[in-house]
Amino acid sequence: MRKIILLITCMFGISVFSQIKVLKNESLVEIGKDNSVGLYKKEDKFTVNYQDLNTSNLNTIRSFSFQNLNGDVAGLYKMIMDGFVTPPEENIVLELPNDIIELHYEKNYGQQTVQFIQVINKNRKYIGKSQFLTQKQVEKVFGRTNGKYAMYDKPASVNPAASKGNGNTASTAAPATGGTKKKSRK
Repeated sequence: MRKIILLITCMFGISVFSQIKVLKNESLVEIGKDNSVGLYKKEDKFTVNYQDLNTSNLNTIRSFSFQNLNGDVAGLYKMIMDGFVTPPEENIVLELPNDIIELHYEKNYGQQTVQFIQVINKNRKYIGKSQFLTQKQVEKVFGRTNGKYAMYDKPASVNPAASKGNGNTASTAAPATGGTKKKSRK
């Protein structure tokens, strides 16, 4: 009987003083995905994940994020689609708070394609490149084929404690200034 009481006491003591606790699981919603490029939404932040083709390890997944202030997700989609209609002569350069993203257009097998080139932490030593995407693949990534593009403008629940910012959250996908043939969006 003493052993049973001792065992129960130990089990109760372990559960009271445990170091592991369950946290609330925040939902990550997939807007769209094609092969190794996907667009996801978590609260009010949108993230593009892609497999980095610029590394020897093909399992390297990179991402860049931004908030949908002033309709930035729809604006980015329109900017990419406009590039299919009238391909720019140079890369379109977008500055995010932590990264620089370039939209590189190129014809592959006679078809116009776009590639995300990420200057990681704004350091030209670290460059990530996505696969080339066709117009149909971009439509799929941005949720145009499955109807999830309606999630762009859905307001997220605002958490005042979380919105105080820590310097790591992206704000907008505003184009960088400078250069002559770069598109500008205000």
